[in-house]
Amino acid sequence: MGTAIGENGVRALGGFGIWGVTVEHVTLLKQSERVRLDPDRLDELYLQLGQQQAEDVVCRALEELAARLTHVERFYRQGKTREMRKCARSLGAIAGQLGMDALARVARDVGGCSEAGDAVALAAVLARLLRVGEMSLTEIWDVPAY
Repeated sequence: MGTAIGENGVRALGGFGIWGVTVEHVTLLKQSERVRLDPDRLDELYLQLGQQQAEDVVCRALEELAARLTHVERFYRQGKTREMRKCARSLGAIAGQLGMDALARVARDVGGCSEAGDAVALAAVLARLLRVGEMSLTEIWDVPAY
């Protein structure tokens, strides 16, 4: 398999019919978005459980979210879509209970792209899930203590 070079530097990757133009500069786009937590959900949790028990529940939930983010990515890379969807669904449920609405929404989107069989959208939304997940886990530590 080789690369054919045509007029004006246009290349075709052998056997794939993929054409493109050689460029000298590539711009890396920085992806950033703001995540916000719903403090009312945390307030409700603390009122229901009391400070000590609520802190324990939140810490365990954050550990579980971090683990599930890792599992979702691993299942995606292994091509285990059913397991990935199941893990993303449970990740979204936990995130929703903690008031991480953006993370919960993106986790649902992962499932939707997977069910639709849209590989390109799934790759993009999964990357967003990992970004939003990391930002959400960081953001919760900035919430004032109860």
